[in-house]
Amino acid sequence: MNKFTSYSVAEGVNFNFVKDDRFKTGRASVAMFLPLDRSNVASNAVLPFLVSKSCSKYQDFTALHRYLDELYGSSVAGDVDKLGETQLLTLSASFLADEYALEKETISEKVTKLLCDMLFSPLLINNTFSGDLVEQEKRQLIELIESEFNEKRIYAKNKCEELMCKNERFGINKFGTKESVSALSPADVYSAWQNALSTARIEFTVLGNIKDHNFALDMFKKEFSKIKREKTVDCATQIVRSCKEPHTYSENMNLTQSKLVMGFRTAIAEQDKETMAMRLAIAIFGATPHCKLFLNVREKYSLCYYCSAKYNRHKGIMLVQSGVETKNIERAKEEILNQLNEVKKGNFTEEEMNTIKRSLSNVYRTIGDYLSSVESFYISQIFDDRKSSPLEYIEKLNRITKEEIVEAAQNITLDTVYILNGIEKEA
Repeated sequence: MNKFTSYSVAEGVNFNFVKDDRFKTGRASVAMFLPLDRSNVASNAVLPFLVSKSCSKYQDFTALHRYLDELYGSSVAGDVDKLGETQLLTLSASFLADEYALEKETISEKVTKLLCDMLFSPLLINNTFSGDLVEQEKRQLIELIESEFNEKRIYAKNKCEELMCKNERFGINKFGTKESVSALSPADVYSAWQNALSTARIEFTVLGNIKDHNFALDMFKKEFSKIKREKTVDCATQIVRSCKEPHTYSENMNLTQSKLVMGFRTAIAEQDKETMAMRLAIAIFGATPHCKLFLNVREKYSLCYYCSAKYNRHKGIMLVQSGVETKNIERAKEEILNQLNEVKKGNFTEEEMNTIKRSLSNVYRTIGDYLSSVESFYISQIFDDRKSSPLEYIEKLNRITKEEIVEAAQNITLDTVYILNGIEKEA
């Protein structure tokens, strides 16, 4: 995989480039990081979806997509995510590499210019966003929120995070609430756009088979020279290192399958030197097909339909998610904690550890198979002092010893148990 390079464009704004000639495509994205805040999370969430649909030059969906079709079927999309306690707003484009265009057109330049138009020259009416377009995006965002509620696995996960981190920004939903979205006005979204351009931490990333990235770098520098940048917002994430007393919450719904989500504090996050050891501890516990949760809780004891653990290194928490029969909830919870204790006691072999290392190594190796994966991989390291390549990650994990894994696992403490009790409807 090729080297990640970065250039400063303005205060709090960087331009990143990853060249990879293996692809016949290129990718460009704008990622804006803002602190999660209940007062503006909804207006921020509408923003990337809104600006990805039009701009001052291409003022409706039809005109925009006609132009994208001319660019060999290029595509543009907006998205919202959460990284630590920041709300991540993304505008991204995928396109054919210039050398494969029939007339050798500079597709990369045209697509990059389009991204700039969307970001810096969106469609405005009377110095604000179109009311009709804002209402349209509000409806679609509410549908996204409702879809998360309807998918009970996602709902249970979000609910556990919300309860576990109710006094922390991490507990805020990345989309906001249906009520906060419904209350938005065009002026609210316009204010969010202005605030993002002037205060957000912004990362432009260009990847793939790009002969010369300087045109994009110069373009973004020129556009930001026109923006009055305020002090870049603080994107720090609060790390709670432990829990003194775990709390249990339950909720009843008409479901055939109950959901059990357990939230743990790991005491290890972001740039702590033990992060890789914690990754391996959690992988052995519940994050691969060879893990203890899968082999024991699901397969050996048949207590769950699914059961897995996921580590959020930016927040320093681990969530164990499982789908269970209501009658098995307590037994499943006990066995999950038992398997965690097995890891803490070092009850796994060198062979098991090496199998897990090979599995994780393969995950890192396949990151380079897709430009979107490469982009996500480096964006996830934005707040690190130094960016590491996937191969460097593999080297780090292969240096971790069993003793380091066991030591890291000692820090894991149960914080929150959320139970979504399934109660079947009467016939």
